[in-house]
Amino acid sequence: MASKGKVCLAYSGGLDTSTILKWLLDQNYEVVCFLADVGQEEDWDQVRSKAAAIGATKMVITDLRREFVEELCFPAIQCNAIYEGRYLLGTSLARPVIARAQMKVAAEEGCQFVSHGCTGKGNDQVRFELAFLTIDPKIKIIAPWRMPEFFERFQGRNDLLDYAASTGIPVTSTKAKPYSMDDNIAHCSYESGQLEDPSKPPPTDMWTRTDDPMTAPATPQDIQIHFEKGIPVKLTTEGKEITDSLELFIALNAIGKLHGIGRIDIVENRYVGIKSRGCYDSPAMTILRDAHLDIEGLVMDGKVRALRDQFVTHAWSEILYNGLYFSPEREFVQNSLVFSQKSVNGEVRMRCYRGNVFILGRSSETEKLYSEEESSMDSLVDFSPVDTTGFININAIRLKKYGQAKLEAGEGLGTK
Repeated sequence: MASKGKVCLAYSGGLDTSTILKWLLDQNYEVVCFLADVGQEEDWDQVRSKAAAIGATKMVITDLRREFVEELCFPAIQCNAIYEGRYLLGTSLARPVIARAQMKVAAEEGCQFVSHGCTGKGNDQVRFELAFLTIDPKIKIIAPWRMPEFFERFQGRNDLLDYAASTGIPVTSTKAKPYSMDDNIAHCSYESGQLEDPSKPPPTDMWTRTDDPMTAPATPQDIQIHFEKGIPVKLTTEGKEITDSLELFIALNAIGKLHGIGRIDIVENRYVGIKSRGCYDSPAMTILRDAHLDIEGLVMDGKVRALRDQFVTHAWSEILYNGLYFSPEREFVQNSLVFSQKSVNGEVRMRCYRGNVFILGRSSETEKLYSEEESSMDSLVDFSPVDTTGFININAIRLKKYGQAKLEAGEGLGTK
């Protein structure tokens, strides 16, 4: 039978994509496997061997860690990006660099199709496919979990586990721990299995990127982070200085892991309209976001910060979560983000201790919006209390009229 064409499959070596690889081959496609190194814990040789054993024509592994940190994680820190007030977007942030690299491999290998292992209920199918179609509007996509001939055969992870067992595909998932995990340098996420009951706590042995805060060291660790234009450029701790972006991020992950910093357990609203329970541990991102929020308080103009919080932070976070990184609106918002960070220069001192990171102090040699003398309750330099009377009276003009109208309507003080 003639080949149906060449597919570039996003292949992790895990349960889902190993099954999909075998299924694509059975459907008479030639398959090139692609795996992005975005900082996950992985046995690369084992992945290569598994792909070859199943029948892939080629296995391409690309190191994207630095690109991921510098192009996505650091802008997220500049933005204070957060989804629904809790989630630091670790999975969402990785998808643009992975999709871009996969499309590059697909072009280099002459693939007519790209494929992935994203489920039909999740966000990642949207993120990947919107990226694929923006990068190459003519690319063809094979999404097995949305194809009846696939999902009617494999209706869940237990079916996949049975198939893997019957075909000799080695996997790390088990029926006792069938978590769907996405690991990268920004976080690890955990879904599925017993986590689908949101009333039950996550198992204590589930977490991989953070140690248990209850058993973390009793001795705190102090660190200092230096920012330039909102980007972390230097980490100082225990007498060592780290300035390389990737090494800095890896070091903060190690510190956060040791002290149990960055765990969350939430129910979130997926882009496709379904609520889902997800657990995440994001040590470096948590530490950096807290530090960045703090230095902004010292050096950033209050009105600019308010506008950035209301517009840029919310919009950028939703754009990334919804898979619209390769869009004109993201470019527009990011230009505003870069402008807002011009003055975010300075250092933050922090203490890491048993699941928490505490701010000890902050300073800036270049940005002088804060004046100790001006802020002091013991000084009247450059400030006249008399001026405040006029300030209050002017701001009260419309409020007095509003209050008078309430009184005349018989509503009186304190009514709704």
